[in-house]
Amino acid sequence: MIVEDIRRPPSLSAAVRLLADLGDDARLVAGGTAVVLMLRQRLLSVSTLVSLDSVADTRYRGIDVLDGHLRIGGGERLADVAAHPAVRGLLPAFAEACGAVGNVRIRNRATIAGNLAEADYASDPPAALVALDAQVDVIGPGGARRIPAAELFVGYYETALQDAEVIAGIEVPRPTRGVGSAYLRFTSRGSEDRPCIGAAAVMAITPGGRIEHLRVVVGAVADVPHLLPDVLADAAGRPAADEVFAEIGAGYARRIDPLDDERGSAWYRRRMIEVHVRRALAEAHRRAVR
Repeated sequence: MIVEDIRRPPSLSAAVRLLADLGDDARLVAGGTAVVLMLRQRLLSVSTLVSLDSVADTRYRGIDVLDGHLRIGGGERLADVAAHPAVRGLLPAFAEACGAVGNVRIRNRATIAGNLAEADYASDPPAALVALDAQVDVIGPGGARRIPAAELFVGYYETALQDAEVIAGIEVPRPTRGVGSAYLRFTSRGSEDRPCIGAAAVMAITPGGRIEHLRVVVGAVADVPHLLPDVLADAAGRPAADEVFAEIGAGYARRIDPLDDERGSAWYRRRMIEVHVRRALAEAHRRAVR
């Protein structure tokens, strides 16, 4: 089947209605970097594309710094998110993750909503958003709802989105003083390759230099980003020290059962998890105290 029609609804609500009416004969497209590739490789067969290029909803566009959080429209390009001063200053882990995807041409087209909806296990932004405790706002035939980023990804290229639901945007808690975040990735085959492993860390430090709160997420090693609260359970109250970071890195390496593919064996990924979790924690700590 070839694409016979491209619809350009003016709003998210109109896009939802189109998707609900057309069913399996339609596919949503934002930046198009993933969908176009799947069409060319004949991994996807639909007669109609529903493009969001003409959607002007304020909830889908723009980056706003509000009292308690940052709101990022789902239609924002990854390059724009990575370069935005507020994202770079308040959410460096997310800026780093968005700036790591693919190459400049991909980042200039791909949107944050499209990246999340694809649920590519080896993409960078999901791990950072789970670590930052982000919320994903969606709209569908049943109305609007909010999904924690930690619950959005349910398997390889699978999300908790229901039929005809569209990601409108994300909200990320605005960090307070004494909080730092970092995202580190490792590629085994070249800088533009998808990551062999990605590690995101968000750390809150007390005035006395102890860990107050900690979230660590490892991505690109399994079907979904891995947040392991039990490994982090004893971190609160401990010194923010290299030996503690190394211990957490070793704990993540032991607990995660990584996949084995052309980017790295399971054994190799475990070694990289240990190293990069430790390094991400060290960088998040450095940013928290500066």
